[in-house]
Amino acid sequence: MSNELVPASGVLLRSVALRRGIDDNALARLVRGGVLHRIRQGAYASGPDWLQADLRRRHDLSSVAVTLQYGATVALSHDSAVLRHGGPDHGLDLDGVHVTHFDGGGRRSAGVVHHEGALGVLDLTRRGRVWLTSPARTVLDVAVAHGVTTGVVVADDFIRRRLTTTAELEQLIPTMRHWPGSLALPIVTGLATGLAESVGESLGLLQFRRLSLPRPVQQFEVRWPDGRLIGRSDWAWPEHGLLGEFDGVHKYVRYLRPGETITDAVLREKRREDQMREVTGWGFVRLCWADLFDDDRTGERLRQALNRPRAA
Repeated sequence: MSNELVPASGVLLRSVALRRGIDDNALARLVRGGVLHRIRQGAYASGPDWLQADLRRRHDLSSVAVTLQYGATVALSHDSAVLRHGGPDHGLDLDGVHVTHFDGGGRRSAGVVHHEGALGVLDLTRRGRVWLTSPARTVLDVAVAHGVTTGVVVADDFIRRRLTTTAELEQLIPTMRHWPGSLALPIVTGLATGLAESVGESLGLLQFRRLSLPRPVQQFEVRWPDGRLIGRSDWAWPEHGLLGEFDGVHKYVRYLRPGETITDAVLREKRREDQMREVTGWGFVRLCWADLFDDDRTGERLRQALNRPRAA
């Protein structure tokens, strides 16, 4: 029944319900019965859909509710705009819907964070009837709000998916040079290349910088003597004879071939590693999520690997 009540947007506004003859008492009964879920005052989602939704989906539904209620007076921005652009949620604040209000802001109320900041032509885009900040402005907003790490993670993703470019980001930086936190922006544009294919790869590059290790070559190709590609390593330090990979579960899921199991993919990855070692004679190091947050141990491992004598 909830699917019949809730529009395709996923959100039923009270005003729409009233026009359909569903009064406040009926809405309250539907919420108590689990047919609807009250997202915020005057906005409802399908009860079963809300229960099954993950944090990203719930935040998106909340964003739909806010933009429907506020209309053309706000642009979805910051963390909420990252999700609407399909970006990673690492380091984001999803507790409230983030908007930049065309008439000012800087407050937080009823699950909505109103941000201050002028919006120019290059700062805005439109999805259907909803205004949101452009990919470039969104990257810089979250970098200012959350710092270098989140900024690089989002910038890497957006550049890789060709939503924005380093040139676009650098073009917007001068308009934000007096903002608190803007000192992070040139660092973000200097580190984000769009070559990282996952959040883990972006965090790995930041960890190497934090540990004062040499900056690796990203997406390094290893080929057979006849030129055929064996594979690409996430990172490589050619002068040290070392290849590196980030080992996230999503890597195996993302690149599953038709009919393959996860085990098949892991074994195929091991064969690829063996072949890359065989052809180059280099060492190989793999980092997992836990390694990215243990600088002491990971730093020791990497320094040993980088300084290991190469086979003759």
